Amino acid sequence: MALVFLMPVYVMIANGLKDAQSVSLQRMWLPPSQLSINNGFVGAWERLSPNLMNSLNMVIPATVLSSLLGAINGYLFAKWRFRGSDILFTLMLFGFFIPYQSILLPLVRTLQVLGLYGTIPGLVLVHVIYGIPITTLIFRNYFAGVPTELVDAARVDGAGVITTFIRVMLPLSIPAFVVVGIFQFTNIWNDFLFGVTVVPNPAAQPVTIALNNLSGTFSVEWNVVMAGAVVAALPTAIIYILLGRFFIRGILAGSVKG
Repeated sequence: MALVFLMPVYVMIANGLKDAQSVSLQRMWLPPSQLSINNGFVGAWERLSPNLMNSLNMVIPATVLSSLLGAINGYLFAKWRFRGSDILFTLMLFGFFIPYQSILLPLVRTLQVLGLYGTIPGLVLVHVIYGIPITTLIFRNYFAGVPTELVDAARVDGAGVITTFIRVMLPLSIPAFVVVGIFQFTNIWNDFLFGVTVVPNPAAQPVTIALNNLSGTFSVEWNVVMAGAVVAALPTAIIYILLGRFFIRGILAGSVKG
């Protein structure tokens, strides 16, 4: 079964290492007969490297900010309950179910008023806002499993809301941060709709839109397209390789404690 899922990866890598003339439907399963300096990976890197940096400049701050805000919200909803907190939490979750397409026009207008339309910071703001509901839900469920006695002990020692969060809850929430970080990084990196709507300038667009533009011409260099798909997928693959085992632990910890 694993070989079946890895077949497309093999096809993309094998054809990405070929020059444009060597790529055909009949020979797509064959490995490259020789490595050429004009292979698809060279062309893909030349065309996509600026957009890769755009994606990194977007996804890193958006992931960090949405995770941190979700942790703060989840902590407050789980351990510092107040009148109307359940209603506010429910209303916040409704934002997760609003279709993206239904808010594109007001979203563009709002970003224009803020002076962020067509910019990477504008994309960061959009992804942070849309990431808050799911990150809040994950952290709220995780913190609900943390013994309340820890928070009570911190209160007895004179710690306030912020001190308790920083000194007690943050060190305990590393598994939740890993889960949320991987989830947000992957979703934001793979986003297409917001990228093409908020940033119409091709030079400032994320790599997902630039990759689509490679195959949007009359003459398609399939070796470059396939190599570009591999290059665009590398950051998320690296994240899963490095943090995959922590992701599973975080999921299990949240399920047991929640």
